This record gives sequence, C-alpha cells and structure tokens, in this order.
Amino acid sequence: MPFINSKVSVSLSKEQEQTLVSRLGQAITLIPGKSESWLMTGFEPEYHLYFRGEDSAPTAFVEVKVFGSENKNAFCALTSEICSIFHEVLDIPKDRIYVKYEAVSHWGWNGNNF
Repeated sequence: MPFINSKVSVSLSKEQEQTLVSRLGQAITLIPGKSESWLMTGFEPEYHLYFRGEDSAPTAFVEVKVFGSENKNAFCALTSEICSIFHEVLDIPKDRIYVKYEAVSHWGWNGNNF
C-alpha cells in the first residue's frame, strides 16, 4: 500500500506521466514486500517550488508513504532510483529533488484498516 506523490515545478505531458507511473512502479519493489500492484501515484505539475530561495530551475518534492515499518537501506536505494527517474524523465537535476518518507502504521482500504 505505498503512495508516491510528486510536486514538480515543470509541466507534465501524458507520456511523461505514464513513464513516471511505470518507472515508479518498478522502483517501489526496492522496498521489500511492496509492489506496483498496490502502488498509488499522484502528480502535481507546475507546482511553485522554491529551493535555496529561487525558482529558476526545475525542482521536485517527492513523498513516499508506506504501510509498515521503516527500512533505511531500502529507502536509500529508492531515493537514488527516484532521483534518477525524475532526472531522466523530466530533466530535473538530482540536487534539486527532495524525497520524504513516512512509514504509516494505520492504513485503510476497501472499507477496512490493515
């Protein structure tokens, strides 16, 4: 039950969005027990992001929420992959991408909680 939400300062074409969905679906498997079949993604393009006090270069803020406990090594591997994906697909410099993780102990789906 992972969720990856992305706020990016650039516009997104439908093709870029689909590429991100596919690549993030592959990347989520870096976290043991997580798969594309349960992944939800969201995108907020043309978001006003300021980094180091300016907004002149493409920037991204990516939030990853997962049900369960933290896995520092898996999160580190996923950060590397997320930065590569957003750089390759949207040309956002890796040093202008923040990735935030949140391990969630209560997660609801289909009228129930896990």
